[in-house]
This record gives sequence, C-alpha cells and structure tokens, in this order.
Amino acid sequence: MDKIDIPKKYNLPNEVKFCKRCVISNQRPRITFDAEQICSACRYFDYKKTIDWKKREEELKTLLDKYRSNNENYDCVVPSSGGKDSAYVAHELKHKFGMNPLTVTWSPLKYTDIGWDNLVNFNDSGFDVIMGMPQGDIKRRLSKQALIEMGDPFQGFIYGQVLFPVTIALKFGIKLIFRGENAEAEYGGSSKSWNKKSLPMEEFKKIWFSNYSLDFWLKKGFTKKELRFFYPPAMEEFKDKKCDSYFYGYFRNWSNHSNFYYASKNTGFKPNNRRTEGTYTKYSSIDDKMDTFHHWFALIKFGHGRCTSNAAREVREGYITREEAIALVHKYDTEFPKLYFKEFLEFIDINEDEFWDIAEKMEKF
Repeated sequence: MDKIDIPKKYNLPNEVKFCKRCVISNQRPRITFDAEQICSACRYFDYKKTIDWKKREEELKTLLDKYRSNNENYDCVVPSSGGKDSAYVAHELKHKFGMNPLTVTWSPLKYTDIGWDNLVNFNDSGFDVIMGMPQGDIKRRLSKQALIEMGDPFQGFIYGQVLFPVTIALKFGIKLIFRGENAEAEYGGSSKSWNKKSLPMEEFKKIWFSNYSLDFWLKKGFTKKELRFFYPPAMEEFKDKKCDSYFYGYFRNWSNHSNFYYASKNTGFKPNNRRTEGTYTKYSSIDDKMDTFHHWFALIKFGHGRCTSNAAREVREGYITREEAIALVHKYDTEFPKLYFKEFLEFIDINEDEFWDIAEKMEKF
C-alpha cells in the first residue's frame, strides 16, 4: 500500500509542539496554539470561567418554552448511547426542565457488556429509546474501507451518530435536537466555535466527517441502496418539519466528571470494572469493543492516543496536574489494544499482516 502523507492530508504543522498547560500537541487536527504556546482547548476553559451560566440557563429555558409540548408528544430528541454524557442531558431536560425527550441510539459497531447494561439501565430509569442498527454486512464493509482509506474504522459509526437522530426527529415531527458538548470548542478548534450553539450540517460534514461525505463511498463500490439507512431523508419531504440542533454544552458548564456522577446517581450508569486500554479511565466511551482502535490509529497518525485526550481534559478541569498527566501519558498512551484485537480482525475481515500493512501506511509517529 502507498504510504499516506498524514501532515499534508490533515494540514498539520511540521514542527511538533506541546501545549505548556496540558499535554496535547499541535498535531491534533484543527487545534490552534497562541503566542504563549497554550492550546485553544485550554483557552476555551479560561473563557468558560467568564461565562454567566445563570444567564445561559435562562436562555435555555426560553428556548425550551418555544418547543415544549403541551400534550403527550415528544418535544426534543437526545442522541444517547446510555453513556454518562447523553444520560445527563436527557435526564436534566426531563426532570429539571420538564421536557419530554425521545432518545435515539445509534448502535455501536460491536457492543461491550457494560455498554449494553448501561443502555438498559438508562431505559429502565424512564426513557423511551429508538435504536438504529444498519445491516451488519454493510457496517463491516464500511468499517473496513474507512480503515483502509483514512485509518479510522469508526467513520461509519460517526455518520449514524450524527445523521440518524435527524432522521428520527423528522419522522416524528420533532423540531429540536440536543447534542452534548461542542467538541470543536471543548477539545481544541478555532475560537470562532466557542459561542456556537449549534453547527449547520455542512460544518458537521467538514469537522465530524473529516470531509468524507457519505457520497464519497459511492466511488468505493457502495450503492445508495446499501447506505440508505445512513442517509437522512430528503429535506424536500419535510419542508414543514425542519428541526434545529443545539449543543447542550453551550447552555450548561460541561464537565465529564460531573456528568459521570450525575448519570451514576440518576440513570444507573456504571463504569467498567477495569481501565480502558490505552488510558487510565474506566467510564468514558466504554460501549464499543472497536472504539480502542479508533484511538490507536489516532495515536499513530497524530502522535496522541486516548490517554493524552483524557489527561489533557482532566488537567483543564483541575483534577490532575500537568506533571501527573505527563506520567500517565508515558505509562498508557502507546499501549496496544490487545483485548479485542482478534474480534476486531474478524469484524473488519482482515488478517493480522493486512492490519499491520494498513497501520504502516497511516503511521506518522
């Protein structure tokens, strides 16, 4: 396989620099560093301290009053895996603000036991759930082709995660969607994203889809019929049912730690009984056996894995020091995810030699 020029493909700086406050580097796509060599994610956390969150809550209440149902109908959609973050959003909307959310789950590529248990616990805590599960053969083919093309078997999952809630909202005539945090602000993007309540679909395609639209895969042998479950309905069919999508993290002071404790108390969310490979945490992104390979390929392409992301976030929230984060990164970041490796190869339908050939093609670090 021809080697991919990762810096050129993702417009990365030639000189590697690390944020002087956290542990993220300038090799994370779209992150920016200022003259003091502080990353945009850390600066966003500084900015959040200046926000009047009480005023933002009043803004949220005004928005909710605009869409609130006065009968038994659902009045908002919350994309939810049953994980800590989406469980927090759905539960607070229902119990603090009196909304009637319909939650929508896009099935992981391959469920973990704890991931399924947490979804069931979330459902049992009082939420209707609609699950989208595309044809398994198509899902596996798309994962394999995305791995070969861009070094990310998770690409197909991301399409469904973003688009399927739109499909359900349109089908039910629900005009409001609440997603979680604005990842472009929280994890390091342009400061222009800091006050965005939402993103238009074109920006979702650019940022979340890495500029790989669904139509791209038509050139790789897929048909529209095979991908029909991923595509949202044609908007022409729903002219009177346009839906608006907002980041809940714009209105609330978003915190992974706080969300974990909230979901544990209110929706039965449970952390794993072991740490996740490649990091030290037990409660973040634990529902998919294939997820660790998404992060491992980020490591070889961009030089930072799951531990770097987790540690950088906890430095910003003040739970650990930069020195502690550096030690954790050195200990865990380059750990290879062995636990589900055999299942991953079977799911993607490649052998181990093919896996390492693909990795070598993608490897920068």
